[in-house]
Amino acid sequence: FGEMEVWALEAYGAAYTLQELLTAKSDDVAGRSRIYEGIVNGNYDFEPGVPESFSVLMRELQGLCLDVELLTGKEE
Repeated sequence: FGEMEVWALEAYGAAYTLQELLTAKSDDVAGRSRIYEGIVNGNYDFEPGVPESFSVLMRELQGLCLDVELLTGKEE
């Protein structure tokens, strides 16, 4: 999916489809496995993970000596 397609889906209001395409169906191998196992077991809850491309971006920024931290929102 390219940037124009992402903007088109966002403009159309397809937020859940966009979230699925950018997380579960991207390069998040562990997330795809969890979703498949959940469907097989009858559990249809979807918990998006972090795509591997985000980890690559963080490593590239750290290579530029930028201190990057991921805030999950669960910490107080």
